[in-house]
Amino acid sequence: MGLISGMVIGMLLGIALMAAMKKAMMYRSIKRISKAVDIAVLGDLDRDDLKKLCADNYPEWISFPLFEQVKWLNKQLSKMWPFVATAASMVIKESVEPLLEQYRPTGITSLKFSKLFLGNVAPKIEGIRIQSLKKGQIIMDLDLRWGGDPSIILAVQTLGPSLPIQLKDLKVFTVVRVIFQLAEDIPCISAVVVALLSEPKPKIDYTLKAIGGSLTAMPGLSDMVEDTVDSIVSDTLQWPHRIVVPIGGVPVDISELELRPQGRLKVTVVRANSLKNMEMIGKSDPYVVLYVRVIFKVKTKVVDNNLNPEWNETFDLDVEDKETQALVLEVFDKDEVGQDKKLGVVKYLLADLEPEKLKDLTLQLLSSLDTLKVRDKKDRGTITLKV
Repeated sequence: MGLISGMVIGMLLGIALMAAMKKAMMYRSIKRISKAVDIAVLGDLDRDDLKKLCADNYPEWISFPLFEQVKWLNKQLSKMWPFVATAASMVIKESVEPLLEQYRPTGITSLKFSKLFLGNVAPKIEGIRIQSLKKGQIIMDLDLRWGGDPSIILAVQTLGPSLPIQLKDLKVFTVVRVIFQLAEDIPCISAVVVALLSEPKPKIDYTLKAIGGSLTAMPGLSDMVEDTVDSIVSDTLQWPHRIVVPIGGVPVDISELELRPQGRLKVTVVRANSLKNMEMIGKSDPYVVLYVRVIFKVKTKVVDNNLNPEWNETFDLDVEDKETQALVLEVFDKDEVGQDKKLGVVKYLLADLEPEKLKDLTLQLLSSLDTLKVRDKKDRGTITLKV
């Protein structure tokens, strides 16, 4: 009886095991088919589809196969970061502080670092692309992401007391171009060129917080600091602009690495029409500030009490890279007492111009070049040029 019951139980267990194995095999088969379908779908996605899926967080090695992952480099960078951060903080303070003073808006009398430390979190290099290998030079692009914990405090001086402002929640997403100028003598590199590529556009996010005070106590201060940072990045760091650093302590000729003018742009500011009136009594007193680089601004005369002013003034501006640079025109209302008010701004890409061919332009003025900051949708008038 025991033998028979044992045989029955054994057969039942065997049948159950066989059924379980069959079910498991069917489940694995279904999973394989499902995974194969998913891989096939991913394989059909193009770069634009991947951008939509990953939003702003897609690394360059996804969109451009020429970018290679460098996990080993990130490991080494993490180990070296405590030393790199200390040295880089000193270099940045020495090189950027003069730019803060140079680019500070008229509403700020002094702008400098009261504290600068890059923190303990190292940047992450998502990928590297060797752009060019030629005799005496190596050009590479680094896809850089950084969401660190830096301690950056700006001492901002206006007409009133100095106000310390902290840059918090700093996040950087950009592609850095690095050019190594090679040499025969140790350390085998005579100079390094560093720049941020304009495409994809560098993304630098941060928030400003006043220490021991409130930003609302100084209206417009936050916008002025943000505009200063944006101007420094676009006008000195964004390709074709670059920083050239000699290495090795031996004098070398770096003139070939520096950005030089390619030509000159002749601009005639003819007139403006239907400008926005910023005065309680009377009309605005407009003038135009124009530039290709923020550091080299020129401006027209002031036309008093007129919303349809005529200037007919001609200026010559240096152009260093026609394909990436633009002409910017800002129209202001001259104020004898307070700060001049911006009536409108417009940008025109130099790539749309033809050499030695005069072009008449009538451009619509905007409240800001940053479309995300355009809150006032009202018509601000037009400006007419000859370029």
